[in-house]
Amino acid sequence: MLIDFFYSLRAAQLPVSVKEYLTLVEALRESVIAPSLDEFYYLARLTLIKDERYFDKFDQAFGAYFRGVQQLPSDALEVPLDWLEQRLRRELTPEEKAQIEAMGGLDKLMERLKELFDEQKERHEGGNKWIGTGGTSPFGNGGYNPEGVRIGGKSAGNRTAVKVWEARGYRDYDDQVEIGTRNIKVALRRLRRFAREGAADELDLPDTIRSTAANAGWLDLKMVPERHNTVKVLMLLDVGGSMDDHILRTEELFSAAKAEFKHLEFYYFHNCVYDHLWKNNRRRHVERMPTWDVLHKYASDYKLIFVGDATMSPYEVLQAGGSVEYNNPEAGAVWLRRLADRFPHHAWLNPEPEGLWEYRQSVSIIRQLLADRMYPLTLAGLEAAMRKLSK
Repeated sequence: MLIDFFYSLRAAQLPVSVKEYLTLVEALRESVIAPSLDEFYYLARLTLIKDERYFDKFDQAFGAYFRGVQQLPSDALEVPLDWLEQRLRRELTPEEKAQIEAMGGLDKLMERLKELFDEQKERHEGGNKWIGTGGTSPFGNGGYNPEGVRIGGKSAGNRTAVKVWEARGYRDYDDQVEIGTRNIKVALRRLRRFAREGAADELDLPDTIRSTAANAGWLDLKMVPERHNTVKVLMLLDVGGSMDDHILRTEELFSAAKAEFKHLEFYYFHNCVYDHLWKNNRRRHVERMPTWDVLHKYASDYKLIFVGDATMSPYEVLQAGGSVEYNNPEAGAVWLRRLADRFPHHAWLNPEPEGLWEYRQSVSIIRQLLADRMYPLTLAGLEAAMRKLSK
């Protein structure tokens, strides 16, 4: 099996060598890990992958090869108490509320999940009861339920999960993407304010001509500092989940922004801004920046640009504890208002087609919180956003 695994990594164009493969085999012979697929994943990545830029490709190749092999680890059967104790209230349509109330509400949903963990002993596919795939049960993945808990797999595209029970790895947006057209850069250039700063190392031709003429023809060179765009931009980028559908366009925007703005700071968040942000998605659990520190670190003259599809459960914005990943102490709406108050020049760029916004309740909520400063990630939308930010 290991040889097939090695060749599957090679087929995925990962630079793994025979020497690294033998190191992995030797480590397994010495029993340096427990017989767990999770521990084998980390050992394989440690021994075979020497460059972090290949981690994302390794994750995909590993998942493709071992799909269907992995079982829930024993510690996954321990339901966190805060999940069971939270009484989240989501703003839903009457039909959605009726479906949830039919199960007794969110508390009953989580209690039922714990019961199923205790009862279920094998993999299940289809149906409407067990934790499985491709069915209508509130628990599992690949199926549909208007209000459930996604466990151990990708979304089927409905994105209606109350919680996502897995540790997900996100990939940093690439700031070296080659822009296919200059349209994004041209649109961003509307947000410019030039000033001459630093050492005088650029020839001032008009002043040189005037000075030379006034000096009876003797050459009198005049130098000035180089002109720079002095606009300062703080960019907050949504990453992971539904934003996976918009990676290319977001990377194009990010790459263009890094080329156009000398003073650009950026951080990542997932779905909505809460009490912390991060710079590196690989280390987002250990290298976090408290959002309060970001609010205090940057002056109010920074132009704040949110980038995200704003597609999430409404309570992720409105309720404490509403995050799909952890028990956030304050609602996302609180942090959005703090950021908007701190940085009066702000805008939200949404890569989701504008025609779908009316069907996303969370989009309407965020637009209201930001005084309708949400713009589509199109050429026209970018130009409108830049005009708003430059006022």
